[in-house]
Amino acid sequence: MPRIENPVYDAALQVLIDDGDRLDLCSQEPTNYTEATSTYSLGNQTTITIGTIADGDVSGRKVTVSATSGGTIGTTGTATHYAISDTTGTQLLAAGELTTSQQVVSGNTFTTEAFDIEIPDPA
Repeated sequence: MPRIENPVYDAALQVLIDDGDRLDLCSQEPTNYTEATSTYSLGNQTTITIGTIADGDVSGRKVTVSATSGGTIGTTGTATHYAISDTTGTQLLAAGELTTSQQVVSGNTFTTEAFDIEIPDPA
């Protein structure tokens, strides 16, 4: 297993900070931009704040996505995953499981708690 130093992780996480401008709640984990913003998206928020890079809780490096409010739900369903995308570059940047799934109803708004995106050190 190769040794990877913090500047490499930091460069990856900096892309999230610089380019991540849309948070979607999804019905399953998306693997590309279209799935994140359309196919599996139940709603989205385009005002997101991603904090500075820090040491990971267990290892590696992380960023914290601040709590959000006022996201718009467009489709009724169960949100199980989040996706962060770059709308200018039409790229999915990160996706993961929500800590707690949420039932959402079309026409309502949603909030999220702050959560971390962590790149762990290799095992």
